[in-house]
Amino acid sequence: MTTQEDPNTVESLSSDINAMVAAVQSTALGDKYVVGEGAPESTPPVPVVGPRVGKWVERETTNYDTYVAPVQDPEGPRGLPVGEWGASGARYEWKEEYGDVAPADEVLERMLFGEPGVAERAGAGLQFDKLLTISVYVEGQEKMNPIERFEEAPLHPVMLRNIKLAGYEIPTPIQRYCIPAILDGHDLLSCAQTGSGKTAAFMIPILSKLMGKASSLAAPRPVPGSTEPYIAQPLVLVAAPTRELATQIFDESRRFCYRSKLRPCVVYGGADSATQRMELRKGCDILVGTPGRLSDFIERGRILSLRRLKFVVIDEADEMLDMGFEPQIRKLLQSSDANEDDDQQVLMFSATFRKAVRKLARDFLSDDFIQIKVGRIGSTHENITQRVLWVDEQRKKEAIYDLLCTAPPARTLIFVNHKRVADSLDDYLYNLKLPTTSIHGDRTQREREDAILAFRSGKCPIMIATAIAARGLDIKNVMHVINYDLVQNIDEYIHRIGRTARIGNRGLATSFFNSNNEDIATDLVKVLLESSQEIPEFLEPYRPVGEVTFDEPDSDVEGEEQGGDIHGGTGENNGGGDWGNEGTGTNGAADISGW
Repeated sequence: MTTQEDPNTVESLSSDINAMVAAVQSTALGDKYVVGEGAPESTPPVPVVGPRVGKWVERETTNYDTYVAPVQDPEGPRGLPVGEWGASGARYEWKEEYGDVAPADEVLERMLFGEPGVAERAGAGLQFDKLLTISVYVEGQEKMNPIERFEEAPLHPVMLRNIKLAGYEIPTPIQRYCIPAILDGHDLLSCAQTGSGKTAAFMIPILSKLMGKASSLAAPRPVPGSTEPYIAQPLVLVAAPTRELATQIFDESRRFCYRSKLRPCVVYGGADSATQRMELRKGCDILVGTPGRLSDFIERGRILSLRRLKFVVIDEADEMLDMGFEPQIRKLLQSSDANEDDDQQVLMFSATFRKAVRKLARDFLSDDFIQIKVGRIGSTHENITQRVLWVDEQRKKEAIYDLLCTAPPARTLIFVNHKRVADSLDDYLYNLKLPTTSIHGDRTQREREDAILAFRSGKCPIMIATAIAARGLDIKNVMHVINYDLVQNIDEYIHRIGRTARIGNRGLATSFFNSNNEDIATDLVKVLLESSQEIPEFLEPYRPVGEVTFDEPDSDVEGEEQGGDIHGGTGENNGGGDWGNEGTGTNGAADISGW
């Protein structure tokens, strides 16, 4: 059993993160793990036995019997219940007698936002000031007036209240530009670094525009007790490439829809469709889903119609196209019963947009769309300390165990390339009494959701994952990302390490490198140089000669300038807020103290 303390201030949590980064940087792993050096591979490490101060503790056995009903989380403040997961997650249910102003629901409010004041105390990371220097480029709009504070935008009062409950204080760079662009009715293509607050950048303005109009725009709610078929007709459709990301966006929408008439739902494959259909039959204004399940529900008929659609959002758009979802996305946008009103907006968000993919994506947007780029497309930010270790393939397990036991305990995400490796490594570390869990595509949806919930809550603060969790999954306070297996694609590397150092916080990324990884070596060195990271000696042969250049998408408009947009924008990149550090409670993971 873990014991944890609530973080009281931003400074206390950030100092823990800084201490972890410093300790891991100074760990006595040496420069290389080479076969034939040090202890032989057949010598097993000594397992961790029982709790140790400042070290990991034995993980708890998962009790699946408690999965369906809300459970009491002993790590949460005052034992508040954990909200239901996935499609059945609790949300605000509007009643007609509420009138213009809906009353607060204190139990649901704590479930969605945590204890009063926790989100505000958590805030953004102390490294947030570095986000203020990130360049923002705007194309397609002669004048863009970014907001400095949320109060400057014409947001609905209920939305402003929810923003405050969520702990937002100052908009991040992507939010400063996207919120006014969406409120003004523009189609949008937005590229930003991971951890920059993209979900809030589209959810806040979309939902705010619909608040107060739901009665006139939304489909009538089903009559309670009626046996007549009911077809869901959402106003907003958000498509995401993975079940995990869809669920995450749904959780965000539950918070932002609080005390409004807007009702969010989520649908995805690999889970019981009956539960999802049941939620749709209760009414659906905001629908988040994966392309396969969305297409399935439309094709079945009498389940889902897009004729009232006002907003379409494609999140992680490059990944959607790379995964072969283009036919499904086109079908969703060109559905025979889709709303073809002139005021329908199409928005695309991603952390990377290669040139060929961006050209393909333009087919989804209107001719006068706005393109917003925050920082270099495909870049990482300096808040992530990146370290590369030489580890021969045969000694990776020994190295990962040494790394985990030498460094202070911290929420750690370990990436592997194959499902069998995820299972094998999870078993190996579990048998050495480390609190691990794992996730990959062959797990059932129930197992995947349980693994993420255990990781978020801190019950299993070490999660081993294949690429399924890399794209857009936002788990707060991930302080260490380990690439047990490196990838060949530098974009995937950037997405992986972007799971740490969210919204101005600091984090550490450690990668195991050996002769199998030479394909990524040159691009990896470029990324390290770009963010002023140390280059290990074994990567020096891959250092580029002369000025470092990046194969990033070219601008469609000449004349981009550092520090401002090309159409007379301010060039100031004030930002902040977003979800910041995750607090304790039902919507947050616990502090690392005592792990």
